[in-house]
Amino acid sequence: MKFVIQRVAKVMVTVGGDVTGAIGKGFVVFVGVSDADDEKTADKMVDKLVKMRIFEDDSGKTNLDLKSVNGQILMISQFTLY
Repeated sequence: MKFVIQRVAKVMVTVGGDVTGAIGKGFVVFVGVSDADDEKTADKMVDKLVKMRIFEDDSGKTNLDLKSVNGQILMISQFTLY
């Protein structure tokens, strides 16, 4: 399983002019899944994702995780990662 992660202030995905997904502050995650991946792998990857401390605190240090900033995740399947 592979993730490509982008930190965003807000984002929306449209298909044919229709909004299919939108979030505020958080992560856009392109997800590539192989036939060797299982639920255990997915749980481990998501656990790492939500614990990444890449949001700035009041001092300007990248010290906050997704939960600390009330962030959201927009995951998009991207089979070309494999």
